[in-house]
Amino acid sequence: MTDETKLEAFGAADKAKLWIAVLAAAAGVAGYYLLGTQAGWLRWLCVIAGLAAGALIVAFSRYGSEFRQFVVSARVELRKIVWPNRHETGMTTLVVFVFVAVAGLFFWGLDVVLAWATKMLTGQGG
Repeated sequence: MTDETKLEAFGAADKAKLWIAVLAAAAGVAGYYLLGTQAGWLRWLCVIAGLAAGALIVAFSRYGSEFRQFVVSARVELRKIVWPNRHETGMTTLVVFVFVAVAGLFFWGLDVVLAWATKMLTGQGG
């Protein structure tokens, strides 16, 4: 068996696992409706079991291993973040508030000038 054939077989097996996982989740949802006369907790337990079975099947596929690798890489990247200290956060917040106030005053003034110009040009307005 060549490497390309192995990759095709591996991909087909993973696709089959993915479809089985989707069917398991769908079976859980279908069970919710089929058990319409039963207690609500039993119906929801059926949905949860279907979703858990689907997640477990996906976990043992290539998609699951790639997802686990993504989570590990994301955690490594999160450790690289340098969070600002309290003083830096306070100063940044102050700068944002000042900028919002200045921008608000600017746009208020622009609105007043444009309303005045509209009134002068058209004779309409407040």
